[in-house]
Amino acid sequence: MNTINPKKLLNSKWTAVNPVHKEKHFIVTEVKFDEEGNVVHCIIQAVMSHRAEPIVWQNLKNSSDWLQGWM
Repeated sequence: MNTINPKKLLNSKWTAVNPVHKEKHFIVTEVKFDEEGNVVHCIIQAVMSHRAEPIVWQNLKNSSDWLQGWM
């Protein structure tokens, strides 16, 4: 399980364990917080195709799907 500090999510780099459409490397490009400091919105973008999609940031904790950094 990956440990993540929500305040350090922005511009963090991730590697998909099971790449889809040959997209393996990703970067978090947008994070929005509510008044209490909880993440309410997170966008992850593929480095090669620049395809962006929303993601539930807690999914990044699952090390069987995501590895922190670019491998």
